[in-house]
Amino acid sequence: MSLDAVLNARLLQREQANLIRQRKQLDGPQSVVTKVDGKQRLCFLSNDYLGLANHPLVKEAYIKAANHWGVGAGASHLVAGHQRPHHELEEALAAFTGRPRAVLFSSGYMANLGTINALVGKGDGVFLDRLAHASMLDGGRISQASFHRFNHNSGQDLSSQLATSDSEHKLIAVDGLYSMDGDTAPIGELSQVAQAHNAWLMVDDAHGFGVLGQNGRGTLEHHGVESTDEVPVLMATLSKALGGYGAFVAGSDALCEWLVQRARNYIFTTALPPAMASAMLQSLTLIQQEPERREHLNKLIRRFRVGALKLGLPLSDSDTAIQPIILGDEATTMSVAAKLAQEGVLVGAIRPPTVPQGTSRLRITLCAEHTVAHIDQLLERLAEHVPQQSLNIAV
Repeated sequence: MSLDAVLNARLLQREQANLIRQRKQLDGPQSVVTKVDGKQRLCFLSNDYLGLANHPLVKEAYIKAANHWGVGAGASHLVAGHQRPHHELEEALAAFTGRPRAVLFSSGYMANLGTINALVGKGDGVFLDRLAHASMLDGGRISQASFHRFNHNSGQDLSSQLATSDSEHKLIAVDGLYSMDGDTAPIGELSQVAQAHNAWLMVDDAHGFGVLGQNGRGTLEHHGVESTDEVPVLMATLSKALGGYGAFVAGSDALCEWLVQRARNYIFTTALPPAMASAMLQSLTLIQQEPERREHLNKLIRRFRVGALKLGLPLSDSDTAIQPIILGDEATTMSVAAKLAQEGVLVGAIRPPTVPQGTSRLRITLCAEHTVAHIDQLLERLAEHVPQQSLNIAV
């Protein structure tokens, strides 16, 4: 059978199971109100939590840097691609996170794969939260270390598995803020478990960095667990709250130098465009200078949750910008999302394998650029289209 015949059969099977994903074409920049597929929409899809992806100062920094440094880095960091904007951004990220050093990666996916595989291998063990990001899952699987998964946010299950492990080195890998559920990892508890079993804790804070914590330093600040002794490995992306692209790992001098020398996803990849590094430096400055963005976002989150609970919508336990409404089956999720889109409101329709079977959901992400009126409009549409049988009926 030909390749196309096999693939077409597989695609048909996914379509019949309501698992086909489709791209949306934006006809403008990231914004809470934008044109998608040629029509004006109110958007609750983006991870641009602070509305910096189209911020005039961030764009100005990008354009100015592109005029000076060019568009592409031209080579990997270790060959000829490490330019001054990269170095300045690494220093600023290290200072902001309160860590000795930071290393830039081209994406969060590459940062997780490269870091895990630089730290562990044969004879070692990787212990992964069951809901951790796919990049950590892939990193653990290809590392050749023994691979373990513990119950979501369960320090007890993690401790039990570590206690029976004979691995020479043990790496625990978790998300700081889980992108499909909106809950945070119990960083303090996991850090204590890690130290008790002589294991290393790695936190992927892609969705918490810039948003959580009094100063926007992320999930670690939110939980008051920020030192490198408590969390030796911190990874975060530049593509969510910072509104750009790329990622970094922050930690000790030894960790970062080891990644520069041994992380294949760093060594064998062209460096981030220098103009993007300059733009992200401006975003980092705005995060520190404009706390009102986080404050407004938190007000919107509270308004949405109060309104959604009054309507009986099946919310998860999340006080973050990620607000999933779990509907259960794929067909219902797709139907509600389609009806909302017809009325000009876009939300994510998340289905397996992104989430476990039977937990398909509407993924709503809030942004500091949203208004109270936007939240109220979303609630009105949800009240109209979420099926009655999906509501949490108060007893």
